[in-house]
Amino acid sequence: MALISNATTIFDNGSMASGFGGSMTFIKKLTASASATLSFVDGTDGVLLDDTYKEYVFTFKNIHPSASSTLVFQVSTDGGSSYATTLTSTTFRAYHFESGATAFGYDNADQANGTAFQDLIMGTIGTDNDQSSSGSLNLYNPSSTTFVKHYTSIMNTAQGTPLSLNGFSAGYFNTTSAVDAVQFKMSSGNIDAGDICLYGIA
Repeated sequence: MALISNATTIFDNGSMASGFGGSMTFIKKLTASASATLSFVDGTDGVLLDDTYKEYVFTFKNIHPSASSTLVFQVSTDGGSSYATTLTSTTFRAYHFESGATAFGYDNADQANGTAFQDLIMGTIGTDNDQSSSGSLNLYNPSSTTFVKHYTSIMNTAQGTPLSLNGFSAGYFNTTSAVDAVQFKMSSGNIDAGDICLYGIA
């Protein structure tokens, strides 16, 4: 069975027609084990962060800290020598307690032309084993030398309160230099466990 819109075939026999959407290509997985940082540097250990793809996606699976803290990230334009690229961001969060209470609103983890590492969770992850965070971060056209570098992210965290916390962050790195490295770490302590995978979107 085909899906046709305005005389154009979009799907046919379960496959998307050429020209609609792009493929997602796995590039690299880093697994934390009491890791101070996890860094993806273009040209190092099979990592691509260049003009091969216009969009890159990082996925996070069960990020767990050694100390109660939040997951943060920053980018580099000098091959990972420094991570302090000027950033403007916006953040908000929603949460739902197991008891039924809910909330939604602005979170003050945003930056206005700051150079700090950006919070991705909008909360903290505790150290007991029923707390961890998973989600994704999209980085758009990092190799551009014309435009700023936009990102969007969504994370879900199981907290010990207990509750489900969704953290949303988006913004741009205010540089026209190519971004060639991305680093993740906890705001304090180590990334005790978890996987971060990098994909390219054609």
